[in-house]
This record gives sequence, C-alpha cells and structure tokens, in this order.
Amino acid sequence: MRIALIAHDKKKQDMINLCQEFKEVLSKHDIYATGTTGTLVMGATGLKINCLLSGPLGGDQQIGSMVATSQLDLIIFFR
Repeated sequence: MRIALIAHDKKKQDMINLCQEFKEVLSKHDIYATGTTGTLVMGATGLKINCLLSGPLGGDQQIGSMVATSQLDLIIFFR
C-alpha cells in the first residue's frame, strides 16, 4: 500500500506518536510525506519515507497530484 503522511505544525508530534505506535505495520508499506513531517518521522522512527517538498513549498500539491493520478492508496492528514 502507498501511504502519504501530512501534518500541520501543531500536529507533527501527534503524527510522530502515531508512526511510533504503528511502526511495524507502516514499515511494510511505501510511505510518502511532506518534507518536514517526513524528516521528523524518519528521525523518530527509523522508517524509510519518501520525502517530498515541505507543505508550503509545494509538498501538499505533490501529494494532491499523486492522488489525482492514483499513485496513493491512503492519506493520513493531521490538521
């Protein structure tokens, strides 16, 4: 499964906590994330994450493009 992670600034720690809790499950999938969220989650969990641009620099749009072209199966978005 191809999963995207997005978290607004005040929710990044919540995303890290979720990924730590479900690290074993997530490790079996292809994970994509906006730049800052992906970097923080990788550092906290050791998960392999395909980091896109930071959200304000276009990462949200990159994920939107992946949705439009059926390249993602699931998005976890904390706002």
